[in-house]
Amino acid sequence: MAKWGEGDPRWIVEERADATNVNNWHWTERDVTSWSQDTINSLLLGLCVEGEEGSCEITDVSNIDGEASINNRKGKLIYFYEWVVKASWTGTNKIGIKYKGTVEIPNLSDENDMDDLDICVKLCKDQPNTPLTDLMRKEGVKKIRMALDNYVKHLKTEFSQGMILPTENALNKQNQETQAKVKLDQTQMGSSTTKNASNTGVKISTVSLTMKDTFLTSPEELYRVFLKQEMVQAFTHLAASVDGCSGGKFRLLEGNVYGQFAELIPDQKIVMKWRFSSWPAGHAATVILNFVNKGSETELILEARGVPSNDEERMKEGWQRYYFDAIKQTFGYGARLC
Repeated sequence: MAKWGEGDPRWIVEERADATNVNNWHWTERDVTSWSQDTINSLLLGLCVEGEEGSCEITDVSNIDGEASINNRKGKLIYFYEWVVKASWTGTNKIGIKYKGTVEIPNLSDENDMDDLDICVKLCKDQPNTPLTDLMRKEGVKKIRMALDNYVKHLKTEFSQGMILPTENALNKQNQETQAKVKLDQTQMGSSTTKNASNTGVKISTVSLTMKDTFLTSPEELYRVFLKQEMVQAFTHLAASVDGCSGGKFRLLEGNVYGQFAELIPDQKIVMKWRFSSWPAGHAATVILNFVNKGSETELILEARGVPSNDEERMKEGWQRYYFDAIKQTFGYGARLC
C-alpha cells in the first residue's frame, strides 16, 4: 500500500475554498434551456431584410424545441445545445402585396459549425412565386446565421462565470496578489497626489444636442430594447452587461460605452448617465430618451447634455449607427411604406 502522499497524483484532491466539488473533479451542470429559448426568440423575431424586390421579416418563431446546458468536468467547460427551430416570415413587395413563408433550422447544435447550419426557407404552398423568396434565402439566411452565432457567443460568455471555482491555494494566491497591488497603489498614490491635483476640477467645454428618429413599433417594445440585456446584445452583436432598473448600470460595445440608468418612466422616458470610456474620468453626459406614441410608430427623441465639444459629431454618428440604425436592422423596426 502506498504511503501517505505517495499515491497516484490523479487521485490526490485539494480542499476547495467552498468545501464542495473538490478540485473540480465532479461533474457539475447548469441548465440554460429556458434562457436559450428566450434568447433565440428575441434574436430572430423581427429580423428584417430589404432589397430591390421589397422587404422580408420574421414575424413569428413558432417552435424552439430542444435543450441546452453548460457542464464542468475536471475544470473544463463543455457546452451542449441542440435545437430545432421553426419560424414564419412575411414578405412585402414594392406595390404592397404580401407573401408568407416558413423557415426551418433542424440542426442547431454544438456538433455543427455555424457554416454547416441547415436553414431551409420556403414559401407557403398557397402562395404564388415571388422574388422575395430568393431575397430571404440569400440575405435572410445570412442574418439568421449571424443571429444564431450571437446566441452561441452569448451562451459562452454569460453563463461561464462561477462554473469553475478556485481551489483554496489559488484563492490564497489571488488574495496575496490583490494585497500586494493595494500596497503598491497606496505607495504610488502618495507620490502622485501632488501631480494629479492640478487635474482635479478641470472644466470641460460641453454642448447639448438633440436627435430624432421614427421606429415601426410601439413605445412599449422600443422601451424594452434599451433595458433588456439580451436585446442590447442582439442589436450590438456583442456581449453586454445591462441592469435595466433605476440605478442599474450598463456596459456595452466591448466597454467603450458604459453608465447608469438615472430615471425610468415605463414606456415613456429613460434618463441615463452615459459616457465613452475615452472621456475624462468622472465625466458623463446626461442622455434623455423620450418615447412618443405616433399610432403604429414611435418617435424617439434623444436629448444629450454635457457632451464634450470635441465629441459632438462622434456622439451623433455613434447613436445613429450603433443604436438607431442597428435596432431597426435587428428587430425590423425600420419605418417604411407598405
